[in-house]
Amino acid sequence: MEPEIDVRLDLAAEIDRLRKEKRAVILAHYYQDDEIQDIADHVGDSLQLAQAAARTDASMIAFAGVMFMAETAAILNPGIPVVVPDTEAGCSLADGCPADIFAKFLQRYADHTVVSYINCSAEVKALSDVICTSSNAEKIIRSVPEGRGIVFAPDRHLGRYLIKRTGRDMVLWPGSCEVHEIFSEKKIVQLKLRNLEAKIIAHPECEETVLRHADHIGSTSSLLKFVIEDSADTYIVATEPGIIHQMKKFAPNKTYIPAPPDTNCACNECPHMRRNTMEKLYLCLRDGRPRVTVEPELARRALKPIQRMLDLSA
Repeated sequence: MEPEIDVRLDLAAEIDRLRKEKRAVILAHYYQDDEIQDIADHVGDSLQLAQAAARTDASMIAFAGVMFMAETAAILNPGIPVVVPDTEAGCSLADGCPADIFAKFLQRYADHTVVSYINCSAEVKALSDVICTSSNAEKIIRSVPEGRGIVFAPDRHLGRYLIKRTGRDMVLWPGSCEVHEIFSEKKIVQLKLRNLEAKIIAHPECEETVLRHADHIGSTSSLLKFVIEDSADTYIVATEPGIIHQMKKFAPNKTYIPAPPDTNCACNECPHMRRNTMEKLYLCLRDGRPRVTVEPELARRALKPIQRMLDLSA
């Protein structure tokens, strides 16, 4: 049962007070609710948040994202407490790649370089040679020497996109993101026909049937940069709609239409990211828990591929 919060509290003011009092830094992903994005010290995609975690000198990290992101921050900062609003904020990609089964899978590819998307558990990271995000995945893949086999996990759609971009043959783990996989090609095409001047922008975790219609494919930070710099006035956005808040802030005179899912539900919103609320963020800062910890030996092994990613992304 969650502790009760005085309804008279100004949560934004209290979060700001606790941040200063505890010398905390608040990191938030683009897929968080607008009010969390607005109060965060750093808002970004997985790469930007990992970089922010790596360089922080704060005494506490409050991570408004999902658990694999908070684990990464804890691995990068073993001496700093990392707290999260909700430990149930997981990820379908991470859940769909259990470390024990992945380890057995890798036995068939002992001579391959293992590149794992950051959307995975600390245990899977520890089995990998290098980590990547959608921002740097193409660069990471191209860094692997030609002729060397590559295993890419856990997102098969991102993997297929990278094969197309780089020409590298890769063994793909059969995982997918429950949010990006649900976008409807038929509904996106119908939406485009009603908005002929709109450009379709899509995250590479989407299925190929959606990506083939896109005018621009990229990470959340890449999509944001594109709409800021591009000359169009209207965009159909095929990724979690939380990014639209930043698009409206940086390019306010444009129109953004969330790409529709296959169903009539709000399935284009990540149910894990949306578990985080201002109330829960306040409580985790106030109480210093739930705290995310990674066993030291596991953290040591997982740090190597994370650090390699950061080095290659510098």
